[in-house]
Amino acid sequence: MLPVGDHSGQQDGHGSAIASLTFFVLLLIAFALQLLLVPGRLYVPVSLAFIPGVLFGGVELPSGMALLPPPATLVSYQFVHGSWVHLAGNLLFLWVFGPKVEQTLGSGSWTTLLLLSGVAAALTQAWFEPSSPGVMIGASGGISGILGAYLYLHPRARIRTVIPAGIMLRGVQLPAWLVLVVWFVVQLLYSSLAESEQGGVAFRAHIGGFVCGLLLAPVLHYFALLSADARPVARTRRSRDSSH
Repeated sequence: MLPVGDHSGQQDGHGSAIASLTFFVLLLIAFALQLLLVPGRLYVPVSLAFIPGVLFGGVELPSGMALLPPPATLVSYQFVHGSWVHLAGNLLFLWVFGPKVEQTLGSGSWTTLLLLSGVAAALTQAWFEPSSPGVMIGASGGISGILGAYLYLHPRARIRTVIPAGIMLRGVQLPAWLVLVVWFVVQLLYSSLAESEQGGVAFRAHIGGFVCGLLLAPVLHYFALLSADARPVARTRRSRDSSH
């Protein structure tokens, strides 16, 4: 099951998605720099990655490699990716779920949600192995928070999804709550397996980011209703109950 689009689109034409677009472009620029820094291969700057053992003790980077204080890597790691596939997957989920959440919460709250979810994702991963030397990169933790917020804000929205149908692929429209609950259950299942068997994918981080977004969404939505754009935000929130 692969989500490829939000069928319901922008609610009532209100709100912009400038933060979603900005983050999308920043990820592309960061990846382009990774490609250009070392000709012929993709450069992954370990100094910008999140390494639990560096933050919590037990691991030291070689002299001169630590460009940022360890706490700052809780943010910087979100802009680094390890492959085209890694980046493309995150951009797809950002494209499908990011704009509608931003149109509901506003750009400032959306950005807060994304970055805090990314921090929560990294800390969730580190909780189980605080002295790990494992390198964590990618925007999936923060984007998982966007998914959690989407589940709270727009559970009945319709998501265009591609599913296997024999040897072919079939496009269907499914309710957002079903797509996101299935996605979350998959993360839970994979997180119960050894990380070494999953190619280093931080499934626990996905869970932590998703839960953070789910918990932050009602708080940020409450403050969004008090802001200057309260009228369109309120209409967007109510319309989730009539999304088909």
